[in-house]
Amino acid sequence: MWDMSPLNLNPANAGGFDGDYRFNGNHRNQWSSVTVPFSTYAISADAKNFLGHKPYSAGIQINQDRAGDSKFNTFQVNLDGAYALALNKDSLHQLSFGAQLGVTNKNLTYDPLQFDVQYDGFQYDPSLPNQENFARASRTYMNLALGVAYFKQLDTRKIIRGGVSAFNLLRPKQSFFNDNDVKLDVRYNLHANAEWKVADKWDVLPTVLLSSQGKYKSFNVGANARYVFTDFMGMYRAVWGGVFYRNKDATFVSVGMNYDAWKVGISYDINVSTLKPASNLRGGFEIGVQYIIKFDQPKRIMHRVCPDYI
Repeated sequence: MWDMSPLNLNPANAGGFDGDYRFNGNHRNQWSSVTVPFSTYAISADAKNFLGHKPYSAGIQINQDRAGDSKFNTFQVNLDGAYALALNKDSLHQLSFGAQLGVTNKNLTYDPLQFDVQYDGFQYDPSLPNQENFARASRTYMNLALGVAYFKQLDTRKIIRGGVSAFNLLRPKQSFFNDNDVKLDVRYNLHANAEWKVADKWDVLPTVLLSSQGKYKSFNVGANARYVFTDFMGMYRAVWGGVFYRNKDATFVSVGMNYDAWKVGISYDINVSTLKPASNLRGGFEIGVQYIIKFDQPKRIMHRVCPDYI
């Protein structure tokens, strides 16, 4: 649910919301049906009009991921800054430019791993040396990302968004054998989505995401349908659900709800890749939570009706 982790999608998304402060939290648990689960946590906070400066926004993103028998751990802290350029006289049409600077630590544990040379011909013997010459068990590096995002509100409940971003621009070294030629490839994102009112209570939310990193590419497409119970004077209550497809990998479903300042969603991947004989179609479960603080809430004005004889 990349829409529930906006700073991981594009640094220009900082401040791209209706309110003053936004908080996001995500947890994803994947491949528990195949191996040791890959577990990912992400939290972020961003502020619109940072420190009272209207066109500027800022944010912080923290990611924690652990995968496999070696407990391969990735921990990131990223700082975001964005500038919103108004394309008309109000904030309903704008272009945002963002940058993200952060630090990443990757580490693993070799002890739980088993190597071919530790089999004595009959069974695995952990006392045998693995004959590997590991140069390090940890790497720490700086990184940089840049992005551009577009926003336009055409009418009530009619919005289009899009953007492009590039991560890992510093191409940091990745090898645990100190091979300086092994570097992290740049990851590019091209994304677009819309909110479109199709009936008094119904909206359609199509979305598309194309990601590319080195020789790997991922194409995601799908849509949610949203039913709006209340949208009046700062109260917004709705439920939504939809189906998406990630090419040659998974079909995933998502459901969720909005309750005023809160947004909660869950999704589940149905694995359809060549791994499905082992996964038995089971992929990953994810939950996302968002909370927005908005200080300038619309005021309810109560009108007194006077009798016509006064």
